[in-house]
Amino acid sequence: MSDIAIIISTILIATGVLFNIFGCVGLLRLPDVYNRLQSATKCVTLGTCSILLGVLVRYGFINTGIKALVAIPLLFFTATVAAHALARGSYKFGIKLGEKSIHDDYKDEHDQDKKGQ
Repeated sequence: MSDIAIIISTILIATGVLFNIFGCVGLLRLPDVYNRLQSATKCVTLGTCSILLGVLVRYGFINTGIKALVAIPLLFFTATVAAHALARGSYKFGIKLGEKSIHDDYKDEHDQDKKGQ
């Protein structure tokens, strides 16, 4: 393996770990469940995909690299869909937005769902 591949994979893995740390800090510091979900989904998805891409660069297209390549789109799509489902479920359950939230995207949709029932 070339030195450039090692350097690139190390940078990708370090970037991924940094994004995962930012996501964890967001879980602790943000005020409500919706902001925490956004932080966790975006940062951790980007961080983990970056780590998996670094694994692919490091090991190439052997068993480990192919598994990492398959895991990237799986993680990307399932994490975003799961976060959307959790946010929607939290809203329907009645969990309020934080005091500093200025826009409620689910309000109109939730009101239409109530009228239709």
